[in-house]
Amino acid sequence: MLKGKHIVLGVTGSIAAYKIASLASMLKKKQADVTVIMTQNATNFINPITFETLTGNKCLVDTFDRNFRYSVEHVALAKQADVFLVAPASANVIAKAAHGLADDMLTTTLLACTCPKIVAPAMNTRMFQNEIVQDNLKRLEHYGMEVIHPASGYLACGDTGEGKMPEPEVLYEYIVKALTPKDMAGRHVLVTAGPTQEKMDPVRYISNHSTGKMGYAIAEQAMRRGADVTLVSGRVSIQPPIGVHVVPIVSAADMAQAVKERADEQDIIIKAAAVADYRPADVSDEKVKKKDDSLSLALERTEDILAYLGAHRREGQFLCGFSMETEHMIENSRAKLEKKNIDMIVANNLKQKGAGFGTDTNVVTLLTREETVELPMMSKEEVADALLDYIMEHWKD
Repeated sequence: MLKGKHIVLGVTGSIAAYKIASLASMLKKKQADVTVIMTQNATNFINPITFETLTGNKCLVDTFDRNFRYSVEHVALAKQADVFLVAPASANVIAKAAHGLADDMLTTTLLACTCPKIVAPAMNTRMFQNEIVQDNLKRLEHYGMEVIHPASGYLACGDTGEGKMPEPEVLYEYIVKALTPKDMAGRHVLVTAGPTQEKMDPVRYISNHSTGKMGYAIAEQAMRRGADVTLVSGRVSIQPPIGVHVVPIVSAADMAQAVKERADEQDIIIKAAAVADYRPADVSDEKVKKKDDSLSLALERTEDILAYLGAHRREGQFLCGFSMETEHMIENSRAKLEKKNIDMIVANNLKQKGAGFGTDTNVVTLLTREETVELPMMSKEEVADALLDYIMEHWKD
């Protein structure tokens, strides 16, 4: 994704400037070509040599610096750039950018760029909330720049509130999103992920080993490709992707309700969650006490959400389910495809190395009524992309 991409990082005078060193390193490890431009005030917080060491490129500060190759540098950079991120963005530089002022290397290059531009404000809470700053941010959005809303928390000035620059990992995600082709723009996609928990008593529940990694990867890739994504998620320990609407649930019944309420407005529904097939028939209000003899637990079926969707789908909607098997993977998965009246099943075998719960990789087979497509072992992000590629190529909405 980032290999060979030209990324320009604009760093302004803010205590948060030191965090951009981590971002530059992160991008360089992904084989991106990174150039950092600093305002003169930014050099009071971090030395340009730090960025030159991390990126292998000269860190630019002075518009009229003659100590580099012969070219009109801000124009040359603007032509090369695939994405320009200003982070941290001070109120001063935001005001300049909003009104087309170009009096230093950073603002001059920003004005000359036609690539996607992202701005991450970082400042005191009262400054950020000032109507003038808010108007300037709206003006940037009007001109097509993406503004990352700052995080809230304890600020360097001692105040607590919004104004913190997001962490480098968040900024990285915005860069990747900006570089991803938007072939799913305008599409509404619902993804389910994670396990469900079926309550037995106030202490115990029945669940499974799902971590949600596969479903979260699908939601993230769909968001990066421009889709409006809703993620209905069981309890997991991973952070949700940026720009995705998350609906937290606990039980299979919770998930069924959440999916049903939103199904009609979706163009694509991908059921990657590991939903419990059974739940305790009777739930005790008090903890079930341990006894010397054995305990029998009566179970009842939970609702088959995918079957419901297949029976109530709207015209043009694409339905995709997941099937985890331990034997007869193709036969069992194809039977589910037919029985549930859906368009695709993504099948994998829990016993196969590199597949299953909790791994960062997966080995899947895409099954439709017409095709069986075996994919090699890939990262779950790559599997998600391959799955979405197939859907977009074969979906007749």
